Amino acid sequence: MDRGKKIIGLGSALVDILVNENDDFLADTGAKKGGMTLVDSMFIENALSKTDGKPHVVPGGSACNTIIGISRLGGNGCFVGKCGEDELGEMFEKDLKENRVNPMLFRSSTPTGRVLSVVTPDAQRTMFTYLGASSEMMAKEITEKSFEGASIVHIEGYLLFNQELMLCALQTAKTAGARVSLDLASFNVVEQSKDILNEIVSKYVDILIANEDEARIFTGYADEDSAVSALGKNVEVAVLKLGKQGSIIFNQGKAIRVEPVGSGDIIDTTGAGDLWASGFLFGLENEFPYEKCGALASACGYEVCRVMGANIPKEGWARINKGI
Repeated sequence: MDRGKKIIGLGSALVDILVNENDDFLADTGAKKGGMTLVDSMFIENALSKTDGKPHVVPGGSACNTIIGISRLGGNGCFVGKCGEDELGEMFEKDLKENRVNPMLFRSSTPTGRVLSVVTPDAQRTMFTYLGASSEMMAKEITEKSFEGASIVHIEGYLLFNQELMLCALQTAKTAGARVSLDLASFNVVEQSKDILNEIVSKYVDILIANEDEARIFTGYADEDSAVSALGKNVEVAVLKLGKQGSIIFNQGKAIRVEPVGSGDIIDTTGAGDLWASGFLFGLENEFPYEKCGALASACGYEVCRVMGANIPKEGWARINKGI
């Protein structure tokens, strides 16, 4: 990839804390499996005190995971976010640099945000998010300099919880001349943001990424063909991620089905959608045919499911890069 073609991610700078637990543990929290619930720091501490397993701690955040994946594929990735002036914040920045991502981090005296990701025996992950310092990122901090030189600005849907910040980011990205990629992130996000989501997508978004649940709530359609067609109505390209069934890419009235990669060794689905987006956006920026973009995306999504957390190991990247 041309290192001059910069893809910038904007989102929450978070540290993932992953634990393996059974369905009863999850039921006691009252959360719906596969979703994301905003919590305070004490909730995470209390939940961790009740788990018998050893937590697995890795840097995370949806857009951050995607940008790390793009950089590991050979792309020019940059991440914009806000973290604390603490040990976790230093760890977060160090990890970005080690993954060849250029960090553009704002700092706060508030602790770095954390996500407790409960992984059940079916490999599904359910997230409990304490936003911490990441929630303090302000619209006035996002300027044209934040997106200078960007070909694509990739924004995670979680920022819809801060509508002023989201609108500023979208407008600034467009002013900077970048294409806007939006990952709807979670069905909880879509449910709580429907009042502005249609307007945002039609006015600013070029690349729209959603899974089945997010697409169903956003479009009102449960069947795949209707859902992906509705997703693609006002954007350049839309993607419907279908998990084990692969994905569908929709462009200019044409639906392209992408077969899944692999079928075994699934340990944890944390980051699967984020890394899927890595492969897809990398392919788009390299002007790959949509079929190749989808195949690369599927490979990235599969490899991350073979490990705990959203960090694909070296051997996984080696397998992915062989197929490019």
